Amino acid sequence: MDNAQAIDALAALAQPTRMDTFKLLVSREPDGVASGELARRMDVPHNTMSSHLSVLTRAGLVRGERHSRVIIYRADLDRLRAVVLFLLKDCCGGRAELCAPLIADLSPCCAPKDRFDD
Repeated sequence: MDNAQAIDALAALAQPTRMDTFKLLVSREPDGVASGELARRMDVPHNTMSSHLSVLTRAGLVRGERHSRVIIYRADLDRLRAVVLFLLKDCCGGRAELCAPLIADLSPCCAPKDRFDD
């Protein structure tokens, strides 16, 4: 990741509909959401949603996969991780104790379910 890639990703999220769309896609991992459903949920015309999804895709934050006539979009969590790590690479000038609260806040809110739990 370099400055230009990080700027592209952050710029793609610097618009309310795209930010809300990305957050929705993150919440729907790993299943994803069909483009038409995204447009309905965000209450925007399909062509407008298509433009927003194109910006997010070019920034590497979402991926679309065609299933017959429907495109399912998913958040690219690896790309999101790369952006966050890029921003935190030299966290607090190497003084990890200063960044500990920030890193703790980045811990997943939902612990992975044990495969043996019912």
